[in-house]
Parts: sequence; structure tokens; C-alpha cells
Amino acid sequence: MRFRHPDGSTVHLAYCTNVHPAETLDGVLAQLRDHCEPVRKRLGRDRLGIGLWLARDAAHALVTDPAALRGLRTELDRRGLEVVTLNGFPYEGFGAEEVKYRVYKPDWADPERLDHTTSLARLLAGLLPDDVADGTISTLPLAWRTAYDETRADKARAALVTLAERLDALQELTGRSIRVGLEPEPGCVVETTHDALAPLTAIAHDRIGVCVDTCHLATSFEDPHTALDDLTAARVPIVKSQLSAALHAEHPADPAVREALAAFAEPRFLHQTRTTTPPGGLHGTDDLDEALADGGPLPDTAPWRAHFHVPLHAAPAAPLTSTLPVLKAALTRLVGGPQPLTRHLEVETYTWQALPTELRPRARAQLTDGIAAELALARDLLTDLGLKELP
Repeated sequence: MRFRHPDGSTVHLAYCTNVHPAETLDGVLAQLRDHCEPVRKRLGRDRLGIGLWLARDAAHALVTDPAALRGLRTELDRRGLEVVTLNGFPYEGFGAEEVKYRVYKPDWADPERLDHTTSLARLLAGLLPDDVADGTISTLPLAWRTAYDETRADKARAALVTLAERLDALQELTGRSIRVGLEPEPGCVVETTHDALAPLTAIAHDRIGVCVDTCHLATSFEDPHTALDDLTAARVPIVKSQLSAALHAEHPADPAVREALAAFAEPRFLHQTRTTTPPGGLHGTDDLDEALADGGPLPDTAPWRAHFHVPLHAAPAAPLTSTLPVLKAALTRLVGGPQPLTRHLEVETYTWQALPTELRPRARAQLTDGIAAELALARDLLTDLGLKELP
């Protein structure tokens, strides 16, 4: 979906296909047929943006076979779909029964991460619509925090410098500008947008910036206006933003609240949980079940937030809610000003099948309805900010 900003530029809105995990090219093509095109039709649009997730095997098949890449581009066009952004965070296995810490491997100290991201950039240059010259890719924020020493930090910095050089060369070759954004996430080396300032200002290259995920922003209790102002002041590019909402519990000491939270503790994904203590301290656990354990380490005198991407249009039932207000505040700052801070927005609710059983879509059509409803909400937020939806 495309929108005209009051400054005349085009803002793109997509939804991320990591909600439909597929490891192979055939699986990606099936996603377009079974999910993405039906969402477009449900919205009544002739064109729909998707934030494509290409796992290692799918990316390898495309980058080693130009005919396969042309075929994917043709299939996108045929189904009324377009790609201006890729989700390069998960490497493989995102549809496994247990993902947890695996999603952070390989990290930026491992050569495989640089090779994979380079491949994604080459592929995106070939997938961009004819009238779009700029593409973006989100990636993991350097590494999970454990086993990350100065040696690995040096390797990660060197890899990102090499990536920037390759992106420069790619533009010279193709005329397409591809930028990559580290996506701050709780528990990682770059947990907050503030944590991103030092490594990215050290690299100081306009092709390497930040992907602001509003669920992660909220989970870490970052004020969106302060976070985005600090990035802007440091001249760190906001490459893209993922529109998502976290799980919020206002009174975690209440037994009814803890019982409601327990329904969201599940075995597939990590649900990092955070709370604050005065004067501005942040405390957390790697997963929600750790926070809920008897005698757990997390204070329960202030609200908790958990890294669980809940559907934008459907906040959990009381006594829980979502951090949609944080998303709205961030979006106002991202695209509500005289010029947008980013032009690529991506709805990323990949946890539909990890929701409590009674909230999960029971059929493909229900998932289509849910994704379309999230995009419709995002569309309304953008038009409320003065953007005009384009055909």
C-alpha cells in the first residue's frame, strides 16, 4: 500500500510474511497464492506491499538462479504484490516448533550473516518495482548479549563496514539503493535505540541504520519521541519501522493478571519481559515464564511488558492490554511531521499461531481477515496523520 506524504514523497506500508513461515522458494510462492493475494483482495486493493522474509535456502535458490528470481518477480506482479523491504532478521527455522534463542544465530560476528544479508540486498534490488529505487532490510541487532566479547564485537563492526561497501557497489551496478537497519530487541547487544547510537555512529555510513520495532520499543519502556529524537540528533538513519504492539500488564501482582499472562507463555518464541523501577531502572527476564515463576526475579510493583506481538486491531481482554498507544505515538513522530523520518512501514505480527488457543485463527480465512484488519487500522492511522492513500 502506498501513501502520499504532505511533503510529496511516497510512504510504503506492507505486512511481513514471516507470519507464514516457509524455508524454500516453493514455500514462498505458495505464501503469495494462499495468503498474500487473499489479503490484498480482502482489502479491495489492486496492489499490496509485502515485507518478504526469505530464509537461507530460499534466498540461496534465488541468488544462484537468475531465472528463479525473474519468476518470483513475475509472480509478485501477477498477484498484485510488491516488495520494497525484506525482513532479514530470522536466518532459518522460524517456523520450527521451538525457535527461542535460535533466531539470533548466526549473528554479525559470523560470516554467514554477512553473506546472507548481501544476498538479500542483491535479491531486493531485483525485486523492487520499476518505479521504486530504494529498498530496505531489517536485521538482528548485532547479537544476543551473551558470549559477545570484544573480539566478536570487532568482527561484527568489520562485517557491517564491509556490508556498507557492498551496498555502495550494488547501487553503482544496479541504480538501486538498499539500506539495512539493525532492529533493537530486548536481550540483545543492541537492546534499545539508545544502545544503537554508539555502534552506528562509529560506522557512520548512511546505508546502515536502525529499524524501529514499536513492540520492542514499548517492551523496553522507551519513550518514542525521545528515542526518535535521539536517533535524528545523532544522524542515525531510521531505515524502516515495524508496526507492532507488545503485551502490557498494569498490575502484575494481581493473581488474575498473572493467570492471564500465563496463557501467553508458550514454547515457540522468546517473550522477553521488562518492568521499571525508580529512578528509571529497567529489569527483565529472557522469557515470560521466568517472570511468572514463584519467587521470580522481576519486581511486580510496576507494570510489566512482554515481547509478544499482539494483533494491532485486537487488544487482549482485560485485565491485559497492548502497547498500541506507543505505536501511535511513534507513528506520529515517524511520518506525522513536515518530512517522514522513514518511508518504509511494515506490520509485523508473526505470533498469530502462538496466541492463546481461543484467540488463534482456526482457518486460513480467519488469518486473512486478521492481517487485513491490522493493515486497515494502520492505513487509518496514516490517513489521520494527513497521508493520502494512493491507488
